[in-house]
Amino acid sequence: METFHIHLHGDVLKIGFNPEKPATTDHIVRDVISRLKAMDDSGELAGGPLLKVNGPAPLPVCYTLAHHLANKYRTVAVFDPKAGAYVVSIAQSSTYGCGELIPADTPVVSSPIKVVLCGPPRSGKSCLRQGLKQAILKIANAPYPYVITACPDGEGAWFSEAAQRDPILARQLKDAYKAKFTPEFATLAAGWVCQTQNPLTLIDVGGKVTDENRQIMAQATHAIILSGDLEQISTWETFCQSVGLTVLAQVHSNYEAEHDHVVSETAGFITGQVHHLERGEDISTRPMVQALARHILQQLPTS
Repeated sequence: METFHIHLHGDVLKIGFNPEKPATTDHIVRDVISRLKAMDDSGELAGGPLLKVNGPAPLPVCYTLAHHLANKYRTVAVFDPKAGAYVVSIAQSSTYGCGELIPADTPVVSSPIKVVLCGPPRSGKSCLRQGLKQAILKIANAPYPYVITACPDGEGAWFSEAAQRDPILARQLKDAYKAKFTPEFATLAAGWVCQTQNPLTLIDVGGKVTDENRQIMAQATHAIILSGDLEQISTWETFCQSVGLTVLAQVHSNYEAEHDHVVSETAGFITGQVHHLERGEDISTRPMVQALARHILQQLPTS
């Protein structure tokens, strides 16, 4: 069974992880090379003026694809959910220039779910974000949970996996990438959230009730409140409601606890406790995280 899906649909190369066969990146790269060779041998990747690539991939896989496709296609454009369009990344003719946007020709999702993970600082939002992503990926037929890091704290979607392998290096990189929260960044991040048409997006925001967070969160649809301080939950609930978000969950982040605990769950709302959110740890199998993952997917429109 392949670890990474690659299929050609017209002029779009659709790619993505196989959730039923997780693998390390080096293994995936070898499988990608094998799959591309098979597509070459069958004549499926015949080359031409334009190829559009759509789907998530690790950075080494992106390099592998670019090296292979640049020899066959004069223009290669990659879909960016934040822009809602394809960005020309390889341009070997005068038809397109690198950085040019090509409008997406895929159907627009009627009701995308955009879930903000919010709450006070040091509650473990980035840890929860990664755990939710991994838990959702393990659920059959779930859409890929696209992640937007809407706070300039240096802790992008890469951080948790890097911390599992080398926590010291991950911390050094985070400190190097950290920037200030400016109005310009808020406008940019709000545009990302507004433009994305992925069926499911998780948005990690800063830990303060600010105008910048208000601007960003107003483009989302739902919220999960995570707080180590129970008294601050009501403040964040009022803030979420003031920007028009539907609050899906209130979660107590209890670092010292030994177990998760789902307190209550209805069709539209869930409360509970998640324990010991520590960077670098896989929390995707914890009961509260799995309950939240299922709860988020229940909000998706039925076809």
